[in-house]
Amino acid sequence: MDNRRWSVVIAAIIAVLFGLLTLFSGGRALFGTAEARAAVGDAVPFVLWFNFLAGFAYVAAGVGLFGRRSWAVLLSVAILFATILVTVAFGVHVLLGGAYEMRTVGAMSLRTVVWGVIVAVALREPARSNPVSEH
Repeated sequence: MDNRRWSVVIAAIIAVLFGLLTLFSGGRALFGTAEARAAVGDAVPFVLWFNFLAGFAYVAAGVGLFGRRSWAVLLSVAILFATILVTVAFGVHVLLGGAYEMRTVGAMSLRTVVWGVIVAVALREPARSNPVSEH
């Protein structure tokens, strides 16, 4: 396996792990105990819901990237652009005086960088569009 293929495998693993962590933390914040929900402080609801739902897409993209599926590259690009749009909407919310947690700024920045790197790696490796295994 060449270095470009290894980079896609690593990106796929990161996407899946990032997705599972996102689902866990978002699920706790949305559906957890009263203490868990209170711990999120001034979380912005649309950001919290976006991140939780995006966790499913992160896992799907990671699995698809691991299998070198062309749709996974498109999904990764969509995740990146959706994350950027939600980050911009979050910025507008903050500029309009909405309550927020500073850790949300860091989290959305991290998500944007992570998916920017995953997209860059995924675009370098040719995908297989045929689901039949190559032997």
